[in-house]
Amino acid sequence: MKCVAIIDKPAGWTSHDVVAKLRVALKVKRVGHSGTLDPMATGVLPVFIGGATKAVELFESADKEYIAGLRLGLVTDTQDITGTALRECEASVSAEELSQVLSCFIGAQKQIPPMFSAIKIGGKKLYELARQGVVVERPARDIFIAGIELLEGGGNEFLLKVNCSKGTYIRTLCHDIGAMIGCGGTMSSLRRTRAGAFAIDMAHKLDDVLGAAASGSIDSVVVPIDSVFSEYQAVTLGDADTRRCINGAPCYIQGSPDGVFRFYGPDKEFLLLGEIKGGALSVIKSFYGR
Repeated sequence: MKCVAIIDKPAGWTSHDVVAKLRVALKVKRVGHSGTLDPMATGVLPVFIGGATKAVELFESADKEYIAGLRLGLVTDTQDITGTALRECEASVSAEELSQVLSCFIGAQKQIPPMFSAIKIGGKKLYELARQGVVVERPARDIFIAGIELLEGGGNEFLLKVNCSKGTYIRTLCHDIGAMIGCGGTMSSLRRTRAGAFAIDMAHKLDDVLGAAASGSIDSVVVPIDSVFSEYQAVTLGDADTRRCINGAPCYIQGSPDGVFRFYGPDKEFLLLGEIKGGALSVIKSFYGR
């Protein structure tokens, strides 16, 4: 098995819970996800199955899209509404005022990750330290926010659409927006609507995927591994070049422009993601076989 299940993660489940459930249902040891969602969050969670797990590290850099609830006038220790309130105040902001603030967060940013996160500092996960009441200094990380759109709202409750790079904490974005306004802010809801090439309209409910696994119709609710790399042009290799690639021998693609491509064998099997430079093919990640 070598495919991706695009799960619409339900609220209350961790990303690890989803993976564990699918591992048992599919009777496959190698199952992994890319792009952790907090338990309160819902939406697109790509789960890589069998040989497809080799693509997880490549997919981690994919950009994301979220629909997030922003509640102004509230600051919590987790930066979302599941946490303990640290400060509350009256807040009423117009859409125009909020839009001006949102524009300050577009582009390259430095973001300090929250204490309640799985990032390790000194060998310990930050959330483990936070639960002990320990707060440590966290270095700011580079992120990129391609766009923030105010969808609706007023007063102290708003709904935002955010397009951002990997490693962006939407909880922290909401916290920082509130801090810039001066009244504080927290994330009241979160739904991921896209991860890389996978949009929410491609996602299946977890129960539907589990049902398909039980009935032996899993192929109806998964996508092939090469769909992860749909942004790259496809190249079909001949028999000789296919054998060279499979055997790890040097392979040259005459007349091809430089760039990253999806490579297929004569039988349309997806072989690898590779890069051509000066006609020489170098393998980024191979996927042929099981």
